[in-house]
Amino acid sequence: MNYSEKMLRDDALKGKTIVVTGGGSGLGKSMTTYFLELGANVVITSRNLEKLENVKTELESETGGTVLPVQCDVRHYDQVEAMVTASVERFGSVDVLLNNAAGNFISPTERLSANAFDTIIDIVLKGTKNCTLAFGKHWIDSKETNKTVLNIVTTYAFTGSAYVVPSASAKAGVLAMTRSLAVEWAKYGIRFNAIAPGPFPTKGAWDRLLPGDLKEKFDLAKKVPLKRVGDHQELANLAAYLVSDFSAYLNGEVVTIDGGEWLKGAGQMNLLEEVPDQMWDMLEMMIRSKKNKS
Repeated sequence: MNYSEKMLRDDALKGKTIVVTGGGSGLGKSMTTYFLELGANVVITSRNLEKLENVKTELESETGGTVLPVQCDVRHYDQVEAMVTASVERFGSVDVLLNNAAGNFISPTERLSANAFDTIIDIVLKGTKNCTLAFGKHWIDSKETNKTVLNIVTTYAFTGSAYVVPSASAKAGVLAMTRSLAVEWAKYGIRFNAIAPGPFPTKGAWDRLLPGDLKEKFDLAKKVPLKRVGDHQELANLAAYLVSDFSAYLNGEVVTIDGGEWLKGAGQMNLLEEVPDQMWDMLEMMIRSKKNKS
């Protein structure tokens, strides 16, 4: 048995319907895959419907589960409401909301435009608020209980971090929302918890955060006392437990899974202090070039 193996018993999530925002790629896709393997139906959302349709075909073939892809920009409440309706119409009810959709980039804050700052706030904080409010209102109005909201935050939600200020600010807001609603909505039978992952490499996110050879120059594994980055199955195991009935008495908690990284040195991106201004210019050009190609 090792950390890359699956934790829960077969059918641990059988009969549950789980909505995963940003479920078509990266960590969202890894968690979605494990939920399907454990018997859940999963709704995956993002702005790119074609990509979601391809993921549906791939994961249904791989797991034998049922995936509903729904195009949804979480920044827009009307689209979120439509996603709730589509999910309920397809599966009858939704048991779990996993707020995973996010955006991030590294930059000195003084280089950011107001719009760039807003983009991250709108996806991470406003998007989480939109989904939480839409599903919460639906569950409360329908008098449905035994519901779970799981939010993906980050360790710098509570430590802060230089060079990712919009993300740190937004994630801190999500964490406050998690703890606040865990108390306020418990009476409706809705639990709230969060996961704060450390370094879990995903191609899309890490290419944006650390383009070019920066991944080698700034090896985040060196900041982790365990001297490695996380395996996607480790995060999927934790998420599956937190959305399962096995965690029914866990409410209002943020579980850190980072190998001890934040304890070793708060501020995941503080090491970027060593980047000279000339390299920031080069990085900005590389990031803009990559964005224009995508």
